[in-house]
Amino acid sequence: MKVLVLGGGGREHALCYILSKSSKLTKLYCIPGNGGISEIAEIPEGIGINDFEKIKEFCLKEKIDLVIPGPEEPLVKGIKDFLSEAGILVFGPDKYGALLEGSKAFAKKIMEKAQVPTSQYEVFDSYEEALKFVKKRGVPIVVKADGLCAGKGVFVCQTVEEAEKALEKIFIKKIFGEAGSKVVIEEYLEGEEASYIVIADGENFKALPTSQDHKRLLDNDEGPNTGGMGAYSPAPLVNEAVRKKIEERIIAPILKTMKEEGHPYTGFLYAGLMISQGEPYVLEFNCRLGDPEAQAILPRIENDFLEMVGKALSGKLREYELKESSKACVCVVMASKGYPGSYEKGHIITGLEKVRDIKDVIVFHAGTKKEGDKFLTNGGRVLGVTALGETITEAIERAYKAVELIHFEGAHYRRDIGKKALKYL
Repeated sequence: MKVLVLGGGGREHALCYILSKSSKLTKLYCIPGNGGISEIAEIPEGIGINDFEKIKEFCLKEKIDLVIPGPEEPLVKGIKDFLSEAGILVFGPDKYGALLEGSKAFAKKIMEKAQVPTSQYEVFDSYEEALKFVKKRGVPIVVKADGLCAGKGVFVCQTVEEAEKALEKIFIKKIFGEAGSKVVIEEYLEGEEASYIVIADGENFKALPTSQDHKRLLDNDEGPNTGGMGAYSPAPLVNEAVRKKIEERIIAPILKTMKEEGHPYTGFLYAGLMISQGEPYVLEFNCRLGDPEAQAILPRIENDFLEMVGKALSGKLREYELKESSKACVCVVMASKGYPGSYEKGHIITGLEKVRDIKDVIVFHAGTKKEGDKFLTNGGRVLGVTALGETITEAIERAYKAVELIHFEGAHYRRDIGKKALKYL
């Protein structure tokens, strides 16, 4: 099969990595790709990830058999609907299904229909009404911009002043543009977060290995929220009892409801969860793999990944057995100085050759570009240094040994990725 992956981050490098191992793959392309991806996939020049017309032309010209979008934006903008009209197969939900991520208000309505456990909420389209509700409701409280905000549209507010500032940013300063035309304000849930990602065929699903990411910039979950500073898999927080509740109370009802809505959901479905005293509650849904969760999950899947995607596309997941490695996996993100704010680009990355041949270590590139034989920084999150180990402790140690061999100016990383898992051992 000829496969085109859309995206240029660490998640897409992980997707290309696992697809490149498939016996069913004949040619792999990636748009727009990055420095690391360029070593395992061909990167067509001059095509943007949201340039649907050019993507369609490329697919038809190169006889692409399957398109796998990595990030949410093209899915929310309807790439599946657009390419399907031209007879091009896309692994992911249609535009309506992608609204589970594209609109937090829509997701809440679907959760209500499906009777999925989630926090109580209200939706507002004006600053004054939202602020009045916050003052009446009290804190702590969570304020969320309705649309896509690259993981930065959620504000956990411990004081009324913090909530007021969040609403001001969204409604008055309009820092998220149209994505902030509405807000969802919901109750604050206590507990520990986990990511539960499944692959769905419209009716049935298979759960991918469990994982937990680290959203805050600094150790001990301090500092601002980011796209994710690291992840580990499996997540011992999600034991068999919790897993059963997630699948029966959340995943299955959502897929059933989407089918009843006339839009069977095919693709990756990511439930961002709060586990409170052994009970799972949905914080958010995403219509794609997590980043950096994908970097910790995909190396643990022992199946031919392209074969599994094929089963999902043909509605035959029910009988398929997903094989999960017994090894643990840890991904540590190395970010540019200043991230998640403004940062410099173009710094030379050294030490990659030192880790290339270390057993059970994979470096997934995110914000990089290749110039000649050099790799340069080209984004906020630069690398996802990933390691497998017989235990989570071994995976942590191996990942950080690799991190210490890699250098670029201003490199920042957390030093506690995976440590949350240790309390369950």
